[in-house]
Amino acid sequence: MSDQREPALPGGAPDLVEQRADGLRADCANCFALCCVAPAFAASADFAIDKPAGRACPNLRSDDFGCGVHTRLRDIGFSGCTVYDCFGAGQKVAQVTYAGQDWRRAPHTAKQMFRVFPIMRDLHELLRYLHEAQCLAAARPVHDQLRVAYLDTERLTLGEPAELLRIDVGALRHQLNPLLLRASELVRAGVPGKKKDRRGADLIGARLKGADLRGANLRGAYLIGADLRTADLRFADVIGADFRDADLRGADLTDALYLVQSQLDAAKGDLRTTLPAAFTRPGHWGT
Repeated sequence: MSDQREPALPGGAPDLVEQRADGLRADCANCFALCCVAPAFAASADFAIDKPAGRACPNLRSDDFGCGVHTRLRDIGFSGCTVYDCFGAGQKVAQVTYAGQDWRRAPHTAKQMFRVFPIMRDLHELLRYLHEAQCLAAARPVHDQLRVAYLDTERLTLGEPAELLRIDVGALRHQLNPLLLRASELVRAGVPGKKKDRRGADLIGARLKGADLRGANLRGAYLIGADLRTADLRFADVIGADFRDADLRGADLTDALYLVQSQLDAAKGDLRTTLPAAFTRPGHWGT
């Protein structure tokens, strides 16, 4: 099967920011540790403690916005922190929405900032998917629609805090999902053979070793603890799929659609696991 991704985005954005992935990656140095404060944690296998929303994690350093146990998170029961991805929303809120005014030095901003952050995070996640879809050569018939959707969503991220708080992200997801799905369908149509449709399926602990899942629809599938050793996931649509503790040793995820780094970080793998070029092999994976 020929490469269905283009080396660059089709066309140029007429206004706003350049459509590049750089701004959709977390830049913790330019954030105010919003992911360590805004969300609530519940004591579980992923978090060692309970933490209410809006309260700083006790591991957050008081002299800066760094994590005091960053190198030991998995070892001391905070694996949930290692798989979190804000898609660049943290630095957008910190440096654009609040123009560098942090919640410690300006405590009157804290409550509102912590409410804005999860909305911005959801918007940036949508931008991440829209950006990828525009890089898919086979999705060319919907590139123009994707470009408009990207720019419209980007405009939302540049709003004032009060405007951001009024956004119905659920409605926006519902509006954009058919377009993202259409892009996926156009790509997967080029995969030979019958494609499996396991959208939203309960595949927790499923035995899928060596399974042929090329071009499969795995959107929102529950693959927690699934055995996917040596499975072929090329061009599978994995948007929203839950890969927590899934065994991806030897699996082929080349050109998996809408794959994000946090999905890999939550899974198990090894040096035989084939990843798309833009992804980083998680440090906890085996050899």
